[in-house]
Amino acid sequence: MAQPAWEKIGIYRGGIVPVVFQRINGRDYFELVNISNVGGAGSIKSVSIKGSKTVWLAMSRNWGANWQSNAYLDCQSLSFSITTTDGATRVFLNVVPSSWSFGQTYSSRVQI
Repeated sequence: MAQPAWEKIGIYRGGIVPVVFQRINGRDYFELVNISNVGGAGSIKSVSIKGSKTVWLAMSRNWGANWQSNAYLDCQSLSFSITTTDGATRVFLNVVPSSWSFGQTYSSRVQI
């Protein structure tokens, strides 16, 4: 999506576009995360997830903006690394606290 169009539908103030991470489903061994409102290229090429007790783990696209992990990440704070289709990678450390539960929404801001 072109930046002017994105700025019409996104909330753009002072070079900051919020990125929302929403956990929408899962089980102890399966996390499904919806990532939305991504600035820059506007589309995601790849996502990795890191628990506070794990290394970076590649997520796979489930469908649309939903990305899945088949790792046991309960009781760990979660970080995300997102690479957009224009090649930019942004890391969001400890976006989700260790007290997370399924169905909650977490957000972070990214400087573009």
